[in-house]
Amino acid sequence: MKRRQNLFWTIPLLFLFFSCKKELQVNDEGNLVPKTVVNDASLSSVTVSGAMFHAETFGDPKNKMLVILHGGPGNDYRYLLNCKAFANEGYYVVFYDQRGSGLSQRFSKDSYSIQLMLDDLGAVIAHYRTSAAQKVFLLGHSWGAILATAYVNKYPAAINGVVMGEPGGFTWQDIMDYVNRSQDYRLSSETLNDATYLDQFLTGSDKDQAILDYKLGLLSASDASPDSPIGNEGLLPYWRAGAVVNRALFDLGEKEKPDFTTNLHQFTTPVLFCYSERNKAYGQAYAQKVSSAYPNVQLEKINNAGHDFISFSAGWNNFFPIALTYLNSL
Repeated sequence: MKRRQNLFWTIPLLFLFFSCKKELQVNDEGNLVPKTVVNDASLSSVTVSGAMFHAETFGDPKNKMLVILHGGPGNDYRYLLNCKAFANEGYYVVFYDQRGSGLSQRFSKDSYSIQLMLDDLGAVIAHYRTSAAQKVFLLGHSWGAILATAYVNKYPAAINGVVMGEPGGFTWQDIMDYVNRSQDYRLSSETLNDATYLDQFLTGSDKDQAILDYKLGLLSASDASPDSPIGNEGLLPYWRAGAVVNRALFDLGEKEKPDFTTNLHQFTTPVLFCYSERNKAYGQAYAQKVSSAYPNVQLEKINNAGHDFISFSAGWNNFFPIALTYLNSL
């Protein structure tokens, strides 16, 4: 009987021992968030500008190029995949997760700079461009529209047209004013409670990027709350957030106070600037203020949509024909 008792206790102890030995580490690639292209060879990627980028293309490479720039900083292009439809309309559509974002390679916080993000965009364009005569258009949403404008401001002769969706602003003060308005939740809201709670834990070293990316993804989900002023219809699809690049670029903004409007007067080509009907933090007056930095603007309101109008059916169905008509006009 005693031997049976010993066996009774030995089996569960052995189970616990081997279970502990096999315990997964949350910061290891693939355990908490998806692997990046560095660790998953099955992902489509391109290596340029000293980094591996998650990237893919649609359409004939000889057609006019349309580069899609996602928001964030630190989001990925999954939520903008509706833009594949431009490939059926005669465009070569290029998607890439920006440096440190989505499924692209991660780097230390002190390695980032705004110029480096511009260099990456230029390198992606150069990699996929098939001839010097091939026209290049940018389609940027939110932070992606800021990045597109920063690129045009620096290289006004390099781009043939720009589509923008609710950029926070083109000067640092405008950007921060918009960020504050877009996060101005009611004090009693569950969204504020969730965001405040999670934000306490968005700290850590560069070795903890998987954990930080996971937490930023949770925090970003608050944008889908009914009490968020940006007016989205629900949760955005995404692969993986980029917490370190997000913090790095915001810190650089605070330090450098960038102004991406200094040379926009040189870009006389018409640009398409879209804002949404339901984003209470934006509106027509702010859209007019921000877009006025460009000398030639087509300003369009996307009805029945919030900030992420490219992602949800109602907003996309209203946006796509406007954007297509604009691009075809160039």
